[in-house]
Amino acid sequence: MTRTDQNKTTHFGFKTVDEGEKAGMVHGVFSRVASKYDIMNDLMSLGIHRVWKDAMMDWLAPRPGQKLLDVAGGTGDVAFRFLKRAPGATATVCDMTESMLIEGQKRAEAEDMAERLQWVVGDAMALPFADNSFDVYTISFGIRNVTRIPDALREAYRVLRPGGRLMVLEFSQIPNDMLQSLYDAYSFNVIPVMGQIVANDRDSYQYLVESIRKFPNQEIFASMIREAGFDRVKYRNLSLGIAALHSGWKV
Repeated sequence: MTRTDQNKTTHFGFKTVDEGEKAGMVHGVFSRVASKYDIMNDLMSLGIHRVWKDAMMDWLAPRPGQKLLDVAGGTGDVAFRFLKRAPGATATVCDMTESMLIEGQKRAEAEDMAERLQWVVGDAMALPFADNSFDVYTISFGIRNVTRIPDALREAYRVLRPGGRLMVLEFSQIPNDMLQSLYDAYSFNVIPVMGQIVANDRDSYQYLVESIRKFPNQEIFASMIREAGFDRVKYRNLSLGIAALHSGWKV
């Protein structure tokens, strides 16, 4: 390893860390919160994350027989929604944190759809799948935690078949400074406290709030998707831009 490689850094929330350390730190966060992840999502977003995921499915319009790869898919929320809308489709949920996948497998939907679901431990930057394997790639509230986002987008492009579609749901930036300031005040003052009360883990939720503020805005992220090779890249703001959906196609 060269000196340059050794000195590469990235962010972990507002902290600067060595690139080689971030994946383990993120893994630690999600391992700690796995058992409370779904209930905390409901509390943090006041349940609105469910509306956002439904909006994702509306734009995605799953079709019968498609093969979905849901990366950072955790407890299976997106995969379950996809399979309910697409008879005969299959889904692979890939996540670096095995405890998140285990929580997903405990859900009633997982039992009902067991023959159509696979659960795979894997890294978004080095997916354990062959080229041109999937019709659809989704990642929800996960790409901001990846050490090198361009690498994850290139992997998405690689595993999609020609004509395949990428869709990313992620927290984003409100294009209004006053509203963004109000949202930040809620995020930084309420969510970590909620994490302490519900999950007994303030630090993990402090990181998650900070990671949202470090994520690129809508236009910059759209440019990153184009640079990975995707065409027809578009985005839609959700709840004034608190979250955004980005779509791209492998042509």
